[in-house]
Amino acid sequence: MGRKKSGLSGLAQFAMAAFTPTTTLPAANPVEEASSPQPATLDELQTTTSAERPTKKRKSNKGAAIDASAASEYGSGWIEKYDATGLVPHYSKPSQVPTHLKKYFWQRNRYFSLYSSPPGCLLDEEGWYSVTPELIADQIAERCRCGTILDAFCGVGGNAIAFAKTCERVIALDISPTRLALARHNAQIYGVADRIEFILADYVSFAKIYAERWPNPSAEARQIDVVFLSPPWGGPSYISSPSKARPGSSATPAEPDLETDAVSDYSLDSIRPIHGAELFLLSRKITRNIAYFLPRNTDLVEISNLVEQSGGTGGQEMVEVEEEWMGSKLKALTCYFGGLVQGQEGMF
Repeated sequence: MGRKKSGLSGLAQFAMAAFTPTTTLPAANPVEEASSPQPATLDELQTTTSAERPTKKRKSNKGAAIDASAASEYGSGWIEKYDATGLVPHYSKPSQVPTHLKKYFWQRNRYFSLYSSPPGCLLDEEGWYSVTPELIADQIAERCRCGTILDAFCGVGGNAIAFAKTCERVIALDISPTRLALARHNAQIYGVADRIEFILADYVSFAKIYAERWPNPSAEARQIDVVFLSPPWGGPSYISSPSKARPGSSATPAEPDLETDAVSDYSLDSIRPIHGAELFLLSRKITRNIAYFLPRNTDLVEISNLVEQSGGTGGQEMVEVEEEWMGSKLKALTCYFGGLVQGQEGMF
């Protein structure tokens, strides 16, 4: 993975990286890819404390009552009561897709490589333009390999599924019962649902309660090693709208065209449900290890300032910014903090 130092000012230093599935190249030279609920309280969470980051995928040994006919059709791990088929449409042909979603439908196998595996992956309207493409989700999951990771805004489950391949335990939160049900359904198709705890909760409320209950890490604390933040970006117009808070859709869109759309700097004050800087500072009370998934046009000076605002170690803490490319298009940035940064593993 190509890395170069940024000349940005600020207390935080930057390491820049470009993501390509098969090749290590600088960000300026991306290459083509190889192929194209139930509410719960904090006390009900069961997390795993891990002194070391695991080196291999965890195998499941969790038993469950399986419906015989569903198990026969969809595999031995399928649990019928978590089948969300019928909750939203599963599109199999372009003629079934609403016009405004067709450009996303053509990329369905980039979002979920098992999209068409029976009974089929499911996305609600917001999910179609907010889910992280699978190759990018897998890349982030490899960087976030740990004992327990919290996916704060799990949506339809793209990142949570990827985390379940590399982490011992995944806690997936979402405020929408529909998206949480779709996420569990999709995780079943990938065979990882038993490694994910799906929690119907507001992340901001959850984080505040967690920080109040366990202000200092201890053996009694329910340890969370990494927090992944992929909050709503403010709607599909994020790429060209002025950098200020605005009403509208709460989605985290991934598809405006870099070449045809007017691009302006994106400010963290457009993040939902609270200012993006406030969201980061709140998350740092849970862990210093944060992966922040943001628009590709995010103002990097604001990102640099986050470390200073959160009490970075003497101005020496670095932020690593990874550019997420799919083919020739830059999709997003993932900003790594704490022990997730190369060279700062000691902070983990």
